[in-house]
Amino acid sequence: MEQPPNLQEMDDAAILKKMGYEQELHRHMSAFSNFAISFSIICILAGGITAFPQALGAGGGISIGIGWPLGALFAGIVALSMAQISSSFPTAGGLYHWSSILGGRAYGWITAWFNLLGLIFVVASVNMGVYDVFFKTSIAPMLGIDPASLGYAEQVAFLAVMTAIQAVLIFRFAKLTTLLTDFSGYLILVLSIILTVSLLIYSPVPLDFNKLFTFTNFTGKEGSPWPEYGGFLMPFLSGLLLTIYTITGFDASAHTSEETRNAAAVVPRGIITSVLYSAIFGFIVICTFVLVMPDLEAGVKMGMGYFEALLSSLPVGLRSGLSIGIFLANFLCGLACLTSCSRMMYAFARDGGLPASDTLRKVHPTLNTPVAATWVSAVLAVVVTLYGDGFVVPSTGCAVFLYISYVMPTAAGILAEGKTWTQKGPFNLGSLSKPIAVLAVLGGALLVFVGMQPPNEKVLYLTIAMIGGMIAFWFLFGESKRFKGPPNIQQ
Repeated sequence: MEQPPNLQEMDDAAILKKMGYEQELHRHMSAFSNFAISFSIICILAGGITAFPQALGAGGGISIGIGWPLGALFAGIVALSMAQISSSFPTAGGLYHWSSILGGRAYGWITAWFNLLGLIFVVASVNMGVYDVFFKTSIAPMLGIDPASLGYAEQVAFLAVMTAIQAVLIFRFAKLTTLLTDFSGYLILVLSIILTVSLLIYSPVPLDFNKLFTFTNFTGKEGSPWPEYGGFLMPFLSGLLLTIYTITGFDASAHTSEETRNAAAVVPRGIITSVLYSAIFGFIVICTFVLVMPDLEAGVKMGMGYFEALLSSLPVGLRSGLSIGIFLANFLCGLACLTSCSRMMYAFARDGGLPASDTLRKVHPTLNTPVAATWVSAVLAVVVTLYGDGFVVPSTGCAVFLYISYVMPTAAGILAEGKTWTQKGPFNLGSLSKPIAVLAVLGGALLVFVGMQPPNEKVLYLTIAMIGGMIAFWFLFGESKRFKGPPNIQQ
C-alpha cells in the first residue's frame, strides 16, 4: 500500500492543502521572524517589569530566585509539548486546530474560545502597561506633561490611537510589521543587557545574593497585591504568576505558521527558543531588580513605583534612553500580540466558529492579510481596557486562559498519540512525548488554581460565565449542529 508523504518531504502549501486549506496568507516569515514574534510577545521588559510586584509582594526574594526558574521550567515543558504538535499541524489556527484534530470539533471549539479571549486579554494588558506604567510614568514627564493631569479620557484616547496604529501596521504593512517584530527581538536583548549592567554599576547597595533565596511573607502587607496568606505554600505559588504571565504568548509562532516558510520545522524551534531565551534573560533582569533594591519591604510598598525608583539611581541621559527604549519595546510587544490575535480570529472564522465569520475570514486580495479580523481584535482589546481595573484582571486572565488553551490539545494528544495521531512532524519528542505532556497538564491545572485565588477571583467568575455561555451556545442555540470545525477531523 502506498504510504502517505512524510511532512518533512512536503512543501508548506502541500501540508496546508493536506489539512483542507488553501494558501491565502502571504508566506514571507523566516525562522528568525517566527522566533521573534513569540519572543516579542513574551517581552521580558513588559511582563518582567509590570508583573514584578506580584512576585515580590508574595514571597519576597525567593519568588524571584527560585520561583522564576521553577515557573520557566513549567513553561518550557508546556512549550515542548506544543512544539511537537505544531510540527504535525502547522496552521494559523494553532491550538484550536490541534484540539479539533486530536479531540474532536467540540473540544476544539472550546479551546478556540479560551485561546481567543486569552489573546484579546494579552493585547489589552500589554497596551495598558504601555500607557500606565511606561508612558504615563516615564515618557509623559519628558514631554512636559504632568502625569497627574492624565485622567480616564486621556487613557482611553491614548489606547485607542495606539491600538489603531498597531492595527494599520498589521493589515496594511505586513512586511514592515515583520521587520518591526524582528527588530523588537534584538531591541529586547540589547535593552536587557544595558538595563542590567547599568543597574549593577550604579547600585546604591552592595550585592547580597542571599536576598534571592530568602522567603519573606509580604502577603497582606502594604503595597502587596495579595491578601494575607499564612505559611509558605500559597505566597510562593502566588509569586509564580510573574513567570507565567511573562512567559506566555509563545503560541504566536504557531498562529503565524501559514506565513512562515518551512513551518513544520521552523515553528517548533520558534516556540522553544523564544521560551528559552526569555527564561534566561528574564531571570538575569529580575534578579538584578532584587539585588539593587535597598529595602525589599519598601519596594513592596511602592507597587509599580519600584521601577522608577530603581531607574532614579542612573544618570539622567541613560535613564531617559532606557525609558524610551523600553516604551518602544512594549509598543512592539503589543503589535506582536495583536498580530497573533488577528490570525487566531481569522482561522477560527475560516471554519465558521465566530459570529460574522464570512466577514472575519476575508483576506485582502492584494495585501493577503485578514483586515476585518485585525480591526475587530483591536476594538475588543480596547474595550477590555475600559474596565476600571484595566491591568490586573486582564494580565491574570490572559495567563489563565492561554494556559488552559495550551494544555487542552496537549491533554488530547496523550489519548490520541499512537491511535488517531500517528504521523508526526520533523520535531518529535519520541518516548518522552507522553511523560512531558502529563507534566504539562498537571502544571497547567496548578496554574489555573493559583490564578483564580483572591484577589483574582474575578477570573474564576469569568471562567464560570464562559463555560456557562459555551454550554448554552453549543446545546441550546444550535452551535453543535451549525459548527462543522476544521476539515478532516473527528466528529
